[in-house]
Amino acid sequence: MEFPLTFWDIGLWFAYMAIVLLITSEMISPYFEKEFLIIDKKPLRISALIFGLLFMFFVLMQIYRFPPS
Repeated sequence: MEFPLTFWDIGLWFAYMAIVLLITSEMISPYFEKEFLIIDKKPLRISALIFGLLFMFFVLMQIYRFPPS
């Protein structure tokens, strides 16, 4: 039985998560945070950076596995 997610699918998921987390951290205003949500921007940005780096790792692995002709 084959695993339904490929290496590239997981890399795309990392890219999607990085973009969503970065947009979320940028859209949270300081005023909204004080009234309704208690979300710290720093962990969101750090996790977006980690997901972005994981995506870049997956892209580099794809280039290494299938070098351009």
